[in-house]
Parts: sequence; structure tokens; C-alpha cells
Amino acid sequence: MDAKEIKNAVQNRYAEVARSGTCCGGPQDCCSSQTSDVIRLVEYPDLQVDLSGADLGLGCGLPTQSAAIRQGDTVLDLGSGAGVDVFLAARQVGPQGRVIGVDMTPEMIARAQENQARGNYQNVEFHLGEIENLPVDDDIVDVVLSNCVINLVPDKRQVFREIYRVLKPGGRFSISDMVTYGDVPDQIRKDMALWAGCIAGALDRQEYLEIIREAGFNAVEVVQTVEYDTYRGDGYGIASITVQASKE
Repeated sequence: MDAKEIKNAVQNRYAEVARSGTCCGGPQDCCSSQTSDVIRLVEYPDLQVDLSGADLGLGCGLPTQSAAIRQGDTVLDLGSGAGVDVFLAARQVGPQGRVIGVDMTPEMIARAQENQARGNYQNVEFHLGEIENLPVDDDIVDVVLSNCVINLVPDKRQVFREIYRVLKPGGRFSISDMVTYGDVPDQIRKDMALWAGCIAGALDRQEYLEIIREAGFNAVEVVQTVEYDTYRGDGYGIASITVQASKE
């Protein structure tokens, strides 16, 4: 499938989510319009943090909880959306730290900046850009986060090369994402709506982890896996994983 067509479909979908303030343009929480169970993994209200306007029901994990973010860290969130994980990280890094959100959808950046102003976050900034070509300097980030976003990108190898580039030596990432197992049918892989819905572009779990290792990361570890009934067929299915790794 054409990479530009995929990016346009993804951007259009998430622009509409940003404008409507709800995932899928309706009241249900979901990553895909047919995967409402995915969001059950993500219970932000349990964190007792006011995330009104920032949690659009788009995540498939809680990468901030396992990222070991420290006071004073510089944190980068890939595909930051309306800012939910950025704001959680901002509380962890404290006033001496810094959290950067990058998203390719102007409507999401605008919504995130509105939420930033509403919450008076002084240690946060949002930038328009693609995660395959991050508007971030080399070797300046302590922790990279991402939540159900890399599956939406056609060139996932380039994303992990960029993550490696911006991380400091000794830096690390905590990423939640969708993966597949088994032989997923072509009618799913070629469905543009399912690309924008986090399903069609998800890689096989083992291939995903191998791409991370190929980018140069060490200590690659899957710390959480949740399998879903939706799109499960004869010998194939989808799952969310939270994976961590570090840069020497």
C-alpha cells in the first residue's frame, strides 16, 4: 500500500478525533471502531490525575507507569495526541525536567496546547512533526514514550532509528503498541480503515522486537501483553504489548 495514502488516512482520522474530542467520533473508547475492548487496559482515571480533554481513548497501554521516569529527565512522547501521556510524564519529571510531545496532526497539536494552557504545565512543549523524522536534536532525551502509535507508521524501522538517534547514551524507551501473531489475512492488511484503526499496520510480534534489536537497542523486554478477541481468527490475532529497551 502507498505510504502517502496511509499517512493521509491516519492524519484525517485523528484530525476528526481531535475536533470531536472522542475516539471514533462517538461516545465509545477505542483504538479501532471495532476494538472497544482495547481501551479497557488503559484506566487513566485510576491514576487520580485530572486528564479532562487530554484522554481521547486512543491508547493501548500505560507506558509512563513502567518507564522509570525520574525527576529532571527529558522525556519525548511520539504521537502525543491531546497530551495525556505528556502530562503524566510532566508530573514525574518535575519543574527541572522537560517533556516534548511530537504529533503529525495539526488539530492534535492545537488541542494539546489548549490542554497545556488549561493545566498550566510549564515544563511541556508540543511540536508538529513526523516520528520518522523527529524535530529533536541528537542525544538529548532520557526517556522515549509512545502509546499505540508506531503501528500507524508505514516505516517502523525508521521510527526506531530515530528513537535511537535522539536518546542519550544510557537512555531508554517504554512503548505500548499493537502487534499481531499468526498469518493475518490480506483483506485485513489491505483495509485502509483498519490501518487508521491500529490493526492493519501492526507488525508480527517477533518482527517488531527484531526491528528494535536491529536499531541497536539492548535489554529488549516485553513487560506486558494483552490479547484481544477482536480480529482473532484461525491461527491469528492481535495483541497490545508494552516493550522496553535501552541505548548503550
